[in-house]
Amino acid sequence: MPPPSTLPARLTVVVPCYNERANVAPLIARLEAALRGIAWEAVFVDDNSPDGTAALVREIAAYDPRIRCLRRIGRRGLSSAVIEGALSSSAEFVAVIDGDMQHDETRLPVMLSRLAAGDGDIAVGSRYVEGGGAGGLAGGFRQRLSRLGIRFAQWFLPTRVSDPMSGFFMMRRARFEKIAPHLAGSGFKILLDLLFNARPPLRVVEIPFEFRAREFGESKLDALVLAQFAGLLIDRLLHGAVPLRFIAFAGVGLIGVVANLVTLALGRGMGLGFSLAQSIATVVAMAVNFQLNNTLTYRDQRLRGARLWRGLTLFMLFCGIGAIADLGIARTLYEDHNSLTVAGAAGAVVAVVWNYAISATLVWRAR
Repeated sequence: MPPPSTLPARLTVVVPCYNERANVAPLIARLEAALRGIAWEAVFVDDNSPDGTAALVREIAAYDPRIRCLRRIGRRGLSSAVIEGALSSSAEFVAVIDGDMQHDETRLPVMLSRLAAGDGDIAVGSRYVEGGGAGGLAGGFRQRLSRLGIRFAQWFLPTRVSDPMSGFFMMRRARFEKIAPHLAGSGFKILLDLLFNARPPLRVVEIPFEFRAREFGESKLDALVLAQFAGLLIDRLLHGAVPLRFIAFAGVGLIGVVANLVTLALGRGMGLGFSLAQSIATVVAMAVNFQLNNTLTYRDQRLRGARLWRGLTLFMLFCGIGAIADLGIARTLYEDHNSLTVAGAAGAVVAVVWNYAISATLVWRAR
């Protein structure tokens, strides 16, 4: 029989990565050891890492046909990377494993055998069933964060899963392709998106694994993952009728309103005139909105360095124009209908839509 490297792949391992150059070669070596005797390939989906991750993957791919690289420019995000990697496959099965080597690649053959035997539609690596462990989550905060997200997710999922925040899973490619058009494709928790959108619900088989400590690079798990998860839940409850980014943008806008009111109250308390206090409050609110949108709403297109200051300038300029339009529309409607509620709400809606459109097309446009 020909060696596995010359056979059509039965299993595609999708590895979403960003700044994981130091982990590429060790991960490939571990996959080779774990998948001996199985026809496999690995697709590294790299979000244009500045550390040269894609270049190293290509160097290895030049002499190992099982290794492929998808380098994405102008797009970031784990979920969308997984979708693109899985859809690039022609294998019968696709698996997803993090590029930081914290997932246990030796469990992949077990996942494959369980799925091939028909035990489930998706095999999920779980840290929270007997035989599993989450010791690799650095610090008590990250462990509490993970468990909080799990409890929150379990309230909404159509099927019981002990570790719905896991990013380590395998399923048949054909089933993935059927679900893919319905996925939000944003944020970090692609497994949640799959479980939410599968119809009929996926039959889950859980495979215990020990979550390892990261050896190289920085962990990308933080409190913002939970915020993105909350946004995903809202998106699913609205059945995708409103873009997820717009939901996040509007939520950030509400925080900006609070910042405006607090700053206005402080300014008045310091004896400033209303016009001056309101002007300062408006600038503070716009600055808060920009920072939160850059950190959360457009995390996958986050601005840094000179582009950060250019983006801030554009955001302040065009949001100022939006504020003027808001006032004009509100004043006109108030004169016509004599209703502060209608006038204020209409002005606010126009302002948030304007600001969102400008942000998407000018401030955080795809690079």
